[in-house]
Amino acid sequence: MDSLVFFIHTPRDDFAATMTDAEEEVWGRHGPRIQRLPVEGSIVLVRPTMGPLNTRICVFELPTRPPRPRSGTAIRVIAEGLARAELWPMRVSLLRGRDESRIRESLARR
Repeated sequence: MDSLVFFIHTPRDDFAATMTDAEEEVWGRHGPRIQRLPVEGSIVLVRPTMGPLNTRICVFELPTRPPRPRSGTAIRVIAEGLARAELWPMRVSLLRGRDESRIRESLARR
């Protein structure tokens, strides 16, 4: 399974605890859009990191057809300067629910 991992880096340490009203409003608009994506089938995982950096991590499955290129400005928090993004291709090596039998077989041969 080929996927993309998308890191959304917040603009400062302890961002979640120190957001202004304006920042909370922008991030509030971002949430419902992201919440639709697992239902639509494109997101596997969304998770903020805990601690002072508050980076958000999203893992997307790639469709069999390559996606149309999109600009990072499609995400409001990036477009409005409240985050910066990194997008990296990744391949899922082990996945719960998919690979248990293969792993058990491999361990039994050892």
